[in-house]
Amino acid sequence: MVHGGRVLIVDDHPVVRRGLRTMLESETWVGEVFEAATVAEAVTLVVAERIDVVAMDVTLPDGDGIEATGRILHARPEVKVLMLTMSDDEEIVVRALRTGARGYVLKDTDPDAVVDALRAVAQGGVVLGPGIGPSVLASMNRSPAELPAPFNQLTARERDILGRLALGDTNARIARHFGLSEKTVRNQLSAIFAKLGVADRVQAALLARDAGLGG
Repeated sequence: MVHGGRVLIVDDHPVVRRGLRTMLESETWVGEVFEAATVAEAVTLVVAERIDVVAMDVTLPDGDGIEATGRILHARPEVKVLMLTMSDDEEIVVRALRTGARGYVLKDTDPDAVVDALRAVAQGGVVLGPGIGPSVLASMNRSPAELPAPFNQLTARERDILGRLALGDTNARIARHFGLSEKTVRNQLSAIFAKLGVADRVQAALLARDAGLGG
């Protein structure tokens, strides 16, 4: 992500917002920080101020942050949303990821780690804090519809190829494994990188491992 990112903090506790704002304002990649206390404010600000990254609390006075995330991504699909939650309830986490959040961290995480997570999400990464157990990742792996964005945009073949990539296979080995030409594999990988918003196979492999593919 380029410098000058526009970050929105959505939380109904002013102390939480102020603390996070103070830390973000000293970050070189952050250009401007905005605050919202409700779902309605968050959706309005994202559109009006062309926000790039959102730190989204799950529990808000007029709804929940997952619903807000859905509305935000409907209005501006390119926005990156990181959920901040008090709960590591797997059901909440899976619902957030299905809705399109790029990850989540627990609210009692060290503030530096929250800022690091926001930076990673801003740069196109997926951040999964504690609480996503193997069972969740396994069920997501079995059912493409339940894969977290952006993996749910991949075709079954692209997911298979990405899984082999995550295991460290070369293009030649992937081609042999699936009975494809290397040129076809290269073309498929280009499509995968574009959908995942990554520049190379290393970033793609890391993202895939984060999401439990190819393990």
